[in-house]
Amino acid sequence: MAYYSIFPEKDTTIYSHPDRINMNTGKDEVLELVEEKATTGETYYSSRILIKFKNSDLRDVIQNKLTGIAKEITANTCEVSLNLFTGENKSLTSDHTILAFPLSQSWDEGTQRYEVNPPTTTTGSNQAANGATWTHRTNFTSSTWPTTNSTFGMGASGSYTNQAGGGVWYTGSAFRSEATFLAEDNLDLSLDVTTMIQKFSSSFYDDSPSYPTGIPNNGFIIKKPRSAEEDGFGFGYLKYFSSDTHTIYPPKLTFKWDDSTYNPTAGATTLQSGDIFLSLYNSKQEFQRKSQHRFRLTTRKRYPDRTFTTESNSLNVQYLPATSYYSVRDAETNEVIIPFDTNYTKLSANSDGMYFDLHMEGLQPERYYKLMFRSDNEDGIQIYDEDYHFKVVR
Repeated sequence: MAYYSIFPEKDTTIYSHPDRINMNTGKDEVLELVEEKATTGETYYSSRILIKFKNSDLRDVIQNKLTGIAKEITANTCEVSLNLFTGENKSLTSDHTILAFPLSQSWDEGTQRYEVNPPTTTTGSNQAANGATWTHRTNFTSSTWPTTNSTFGMGASGSYTNQAGGGVWYTGSAFRSEATFLAEDNLDLSLDVTTMIQKFSSSFYDDSPSYPTGIPNNGFIIKKPRSAEEDGFGFGYLKYFSSDTHTIYPPKLTFKWDDSTYNPTAGATTLQSGDIFLSLYNSKQEFQRKSQHRFRLTTRKRYPDRTFTTESNSLNVQYLPATSYYSVRDAETNEVIIPFDTNYTKLSANSDGMYFDLHMEGLQPERYYKLMFRSDNEDGIQIYDEDYHFKVVR
């Protein structure tokens, strides 16, 4: 298994718009990047996204899932991406950039949802009674976000917009990820956060991590660049599914590494061309979410050559070339969950044949999935879909 995803502990959107500056949206199904005009005047106000993954989940991946040198979490051993999936967008500029930084202070998710006209006081069913807002980290009456250089902390910066607040984050090349899009692009967001996760992991083994060697895991802030937030022109909006979505598209943090080994039996046949048939054996139709399974493949020519021999050719182990890969899709929507990745989803081979390992915990439970295979051989890129399905259960 060389793809493994974990899902957020918490997420929310914070708004600088005067009508929503004290609004918490911790239980909303949408995360939003928007720049909207004030009720009066021509000033535009932006929003930002906060998202965090559990320390225990990160530790589990690093200590129990990653193998070999991938545990070092460097660009050459393991890649980590922060992924959000677009639900809706409108009035986007021709190109736009989205940034992610690690937050330098803690915050609470809260229990409120978006309202067009939220209350602005602490009385009644106030949206700001608990959870992060543009002005506060935890609740309406305490723990405000720092707003000056002297209070940001070592290596950290904060908001320079027309509304004080909006989070505090670490800066520098090791603490920044960027994605740039054209308006017509697929707007699903994938941010490379490998170095930030490495900094988080350093803090797991040090009770007092110090910037820049290690930093505590307070999650990420996702925002537009300062220039876009302050240019006086609206950039439209991007809405992503949150961890509270009832769809199959919650945000996720995906680890990718190469765990493959290719050691076929000496002298065995490698199927480099022709019509090839793949089948799975020792496979089940249902798997517990916390289980791991090794899928084994039998490969042969779909129509074996007619030969005269005293033993069956079907008993001989045959292999696909080393340039062969697996993919996982959602069986209902055909959404690609794990793509064919020439670096990270290679099939392995040993004396028993071809195989790959899959951690079911990295998949959404109570869903059906489909396995597909790819082999780059003398005939070109060959895709194999033999309609193999399985379900992950809680």
